[in-house]
Amino acid sequence: MTAALRRSFDSLQVPNFRRYFKGQVVSLSGNWMQTVAEVWLILSLTGSGFAVGIATALQFLPILLLGAWGGSLADRFAKRDLLMVTQALMMIPPLIMLGVTAAGVVTPAMIFALIFVRGTLLAVDNPARQAFVMDMVGPDRIVNAVSLNSVIVHSARVAGPAVAGILIATVGVTPCFGLNAATFVVMIWALHGMDPKRLTEPPKSDREPGRVRAAIRHVRNTPELKMPLLLMAVVGTLGLNFQVILPLLARLTFDGGASSYAVLVSSMGAGSVIGALITGARGKTGMGVIAASALAFGGLAMAAAIMPSLASEIPVLALLGASAVTFAAAINSTIQLAVEPEMRGRVMALYSVVFLGSTPIGGPLVGFISESADPRLALALASVSGLIAAAGAWRISGRNRLHEQPGPA
Repeated sequence: MTAALRRSFDSLQVPNFRRYFKGQVVSLSGNWMQTVAEVWLILSLTGSGFAVGIATALQFLPILLLGAWGGSLADRFAKRDLLMVTQALMMIPPLIMLGVTAAGVVTPAMIFALIFVRGTLLAVDNPARQAFVMDMVGPDRIVNAVSLNSVIVHSARVAGPAVAGILIATVGVTPCFGLNAATFVVMIWALHGMDPKRLTEPPKSDREPGRVRAAIRHVRNTPELKMPLLLMAVVGTLGLNFQVILPLLARLTFDGGASSYAVLVSSMGAGSVIGALITGARGKTGMGVIAASALAFGGLAMAAAIMPSLASEIPVLALLGASAVTFAAAINSTIQLAVEPEMRGRVMALYSVVFLGSTPIGGPLVGFISESADPRLALALASVSGLIAAAGAWRISGRNRLHEQPGPA
């Protein structure tokens, strides 16, 4: 048990990654506080599930439009320096939200605009963060580090909504924005305190034209990159829209308030943390893991769609979160191990485009389905996406095993 636990946290032996881990937990918790506050504010102002879908789409639309360009920047500049700039700029939208909510002049249009600005900064920040993990830990620890990075994301998804739910229920949404702005200072401090000599930055790519096209061509000609990205596109578009589904599930299906929404998000985040720790301890990746986790995701999403009460929904969402993070971590690490180092920033930007940039397509669709029919139907759609991805991954895995078998003597 102790050995397995030690394997789960193996990458934390790297001082730079340990510092990054601490800063990210704080910063991403603040991001989730703001996300919960924004979604609940929009739902309160408009009463529309479609508006929640539009807000989520606006956050990730810049990644779809600019993500590949953001990855190109990550390949051209030192990722640590680039991240310090993006983190400083990302303080601005929550500070503006703090001002307009405190003054009582906030409107849905203001929220939409600031969400879009935050998403534009995320289009540069996210691929740089994804590629920076390999620079900190190297290839031997990348599977464990990607899993621990998922622990960071989903630990924040537990802490942030829990704190936001308490604040919204007691004093309102305004403090959520001020606290999020403060958390970026912690992340900048963590990045600034790293030892640059311990970072293994790949050679900087030249500023020649067509660099993004070269990355797309590289992915198209490399099945180990192309197939995981296609599977993520299916699940990302139709299955991973919980920012839209959960507030509507809390309000429309279970007739709850902000605290019910926070409980649903936190329960899913708690399961995701456990799933990420197990994935990190196992240290395995590849199409077999992708197929198994996609199958589990599909089955659990269907189970979540038929749960009769909030109390019964909570444990199912926890298991669903575990399967979702295992699926995403397996795809992430499979891609990182297959990509050429000098293209890692651009290819991880394409991963972000597929993973997060698919939300502008799926988010409004899921919001419309949830509002006009039932959030349970959106969960059923997520189930179908998982089962499709599982079938595709099993087929590819079987084909790979067939090719690996030795021929007759």
